Amino acid sequence: MTLPPFQRFLDDHAADVHRFLVSAAGRDDADDCFQETFLAALRAWPDLRTDDNLRGWVFTIAARKAADAHRARGRRPVPSDAVPVREAAPTELGDDELWDRVRELPPKQRTAVVLRYVVDLTHADIADALGSSEEAARRNVHEGLKKLKGALA
Repeated sequence: MTLPPFQRFLDDHAADVHRFLVSAAGRDDADDCFQETFLAALRAWPDLRTDDNLRGWVFTIAARKAADAHRARGRRPVPSDAVPVREAAPTELGDDELWDRVRELPPKQRTAVVLRYVVDLTHADIADALGSSEEAARRNVHEGLKKLKGALA
């Protein structure tokens, strides 16, 4: 097995991973999650045993970093006397309300929907990223879309 140089791997996947993280974690946390994702990948790079699905591997790391950021957001103190700061919406991705609703989905559904419709991964690749079966990935996408349709109706 011969892995490509890490820099080439980073260049090949950086834009897609960042786009996924903006959608999954929000614009405020995306840059931090992006750095944490590729630092974790760089640390693990020398110990990789296979290069079969590097794209799925890095999206798995990114999904976990986005989930960590989502959990951490709930533990942050909220100032009570300050004007609430509204999270900046991803301008290039579409409607603010829609992306707010996507961020409110349960983590697996949110990740599956974003990987399917932002990154354009197949259900098999989504299953690899989520560590689940292809049917479970398909179901997560379906249930996420169902909740979004209900919330926006």
